[in-house]
Amino acid sequence: MAPASSRAKRTSWGLLGGVFAVLLVMGAWLIVPILTSSPQGQSGQPLEVEGFPISVTALGDDGRERTLSVAIENTDRGLDQLLPGDRITVSAKGYDASSGVYVALCKVPDDLGVKPGPCLGGVGAMDEQDDVVADVVEYAPSNWINDDWAWRLFGSRSFDDREAGTFTAFIEVPEAADENVDCRAVPCGLYTRNDHTALEDRVQDLYVPIAFGE
Repeated sequence: MAPASSRAKRTSWGLLGGVFAVLLVMGAWLIVPILTSSPQGQSGQPLEVEGFPISVTALGDDGRERTLSVAIENTDRGLDQLLPGDRITVSAKGYDASSGVYVALCKVPDDLGVKPGPCLGGVGAMDEQDDVVADVVEYAPSNWINDDWAWRLFGSRSFDDREAGTFTAFIEVPEAADENVDCRAVPCGLYTRNDHTALEDRVQDLYVPIAFGE
C-alpha cells in the first residue's frame, strides 16, 4: 500500500489538474468568440443625426432593425441640456444578443467605420466583481450588456429578452469632460456599440445626440 503522503500528493495533483481543466474551458469559452467574430457591417444609422431625438431606429447590414430610446428621469430638460448627475433610462430592442453591448456617452466619430469614442467614464470594466448582484438597477457612467454567464462575473447585465434583442441600461451622466474627451468641445452621443468580443463590428453602433447645459 502506498504511503499516506504519496496518496495525498496524488490527490493534490489531481485537484490541481481539475482546476486547470476548468480554467482552460473557461478561457476557451471567453476567448474563442473574440477570435472567431467577424464584422457584420454598419448599423444603417447616418453619422449625423438631426436635433436631439429621444429615440432612433436603423436597419443594419445584418438585417436587424434596432431601436434605441432614452428617457431622462425627474426633469423636463432635453438631451441638449444634460447636467452631471442626471439619470437616463435606456431602452433598446432588435439588438443581436449573441454579442455584448456597451452603453456610454461617447464622442461621435469622424467616420462610420470608426469605433465611437473616447467615452466619458470609460466603458465596461474587465475586473472581476465579487459584489455584483444580477440585474440590480445600478446607475453608472456606462453599462455593459452581455448574457454569457462568464462575463456576468465581471459585472455585465443581461438582455431582457434575447430573441427580441431587448435590454435596459441605467446611465448616470458624468462630468462633461475628462482626461479623454470634452463633450462641450466635440459632438457626443449616448451610444450603443459592440463590446470587446466584437470591437471592430460597427453593426450595433446606434446613438442619440447629447449636449451639456450650463
